[in-house]
Amino acid sequence: MRAVDIIEQKRDNKELSTEEISFLLSNYLKGNVPDYQMAAFLMAVYFNGMTDAELLEFTKEMRDSGDIINFEGLNKFLVDKHSTGGVGDKVTIALEPILSALGMGSTKLSGKGLGHTGGTIDKFEAIEGFKFSNTRDELIKIANNTGIGLMGYSDKIVPLDKKLYSLRDVTGTVSSIPLIASSIMSKKLAIYSDAIILDVKVGNGAFMKTLPDAKKLAETMLTIGKGLGRKIVAVISNMDQPLGCAVGNANEVIEAIETLKGNGPEDFTELVYNIAALALKLNGEVSTIDEGIRKVEEVIKNGSALEKFALFIKESGGNPEIINDYSILPVFKAELDVKSENEGYVSEIQAEEIGKAAMIIGAGRATKEDVIDHSVGVLVLKKVGDFVKKGETIAKICYNKETEVEKSKKMILGAYKFSNEKVEKPKIIFEILD
Repeated sequence: MRAVDIIEQKRDNKELSTEEISFLLSNYLKGNVPDYQMAAFLMAVYFNGMTDAELLEFTKEMRDSGDIINFEGLNKFLVDKHSTGGVGDKVTIALEPILSALGMGSTKLSGKGLGHTGGTIDKFEAIEGFKFSNTRDELIKIANNTGIGLMGYSDKIVPLDKKLYSLRDVTGTVSSIPLIASSIMSKKLAIYSDAIILDVKVGNGAFMKTLPDAKKLAETMLTIGKGLGRKIVAVISNMDQPLGCAVGNANEVIEAIETLKGNGPEDFTELVYNIAALALKLNGEVSTIDEGIRKVEEVIKNGSALEKFALFIKESGGNPEIINDYSILPVFKAELDVKSENEGYVSEIQAEEIGKAAMIIGAGRATKEDVIDHSVGVLVLKKVGDFVKKGETIAKICYNKETEVEKSKKMILGAYKFSNEKVEKPKIIFEILD
């Protein structure tokens, strides 16, 4: 068996056997197949896609290229929620304590952000002393104590995906849906869970810009999950404007805590509650989403979800008093009101521009080497559907250095579009696929 023969078959759109896929990927991981041959294979996949059988084998090979983490002794229904990323997406921070308070557990890998999207690790690292689990034993210990199992990415988990992604990044094949789906799902399947809930973002601030593309990605990941024996559902959610109001790490932690107190923004609260209700439905505890939402409202009202959050922070080395005192978090030095130059109903907020406006003042990374300033960010005070008077504050820039503040302000003003006609508030959830 030769790599070139496998490449030619995929080039000619012929289905590969499990043995051929296994041969190619295992030898690439060992260094026996060079980058230039794997690059040719990835481009062939980009143009010809994969059959379901190829996709399952490809994902399985990636999953099995490193450690597999199970949770012996954790007698809970385990849920892994994955988001494809967006601006102001702090769902994990609020969702995991809710799942724990509902008697379930969460098990997932979390990453750092690059570009205009912030990673879950970056948000939690705004909490002084907080450390993500880096080993299987640490993860299991904290998950047993809190019901929350979050772990940073490790070179020992799905190392093949890391190697392939670096190559995809420089060969123009990042946007291939089969390659995106197998990359995401290999990491989901490497850490055991009873159910996977995919939050597939669509819109200006998301990786998938159109609803058909988002649905195609979701359906591809559902195929992998079901094919490899997992309960799995996908939520297609709106990222045409920032999620919630806070964009920037410490501010997003505060907004998540406020949501656990019942004071969260309407769109963010709706998304978190629906995902938690879906988890209850997958566990067989409720038969409808509405019934699940009522249970979520109970753990918010009685404070048990907030208590679980504080316990997780304490077990992870942080100060649990942040739930009562936000000054413990990094605090920005100054803020600038961004005032509207127009009057009318907000018809559009380009989420990606808001994300970039936060990134250039230090809330995100332009390169992997950039150091994040956890205290800075943007607060979006007016959302789509709101009426705005000329001169009214539509956003605030929270900053430490004045260098890029004016540029950030121009980007925010440019991100807002207005209409003289009344604009309906947009849906946060477009569709649920199972």
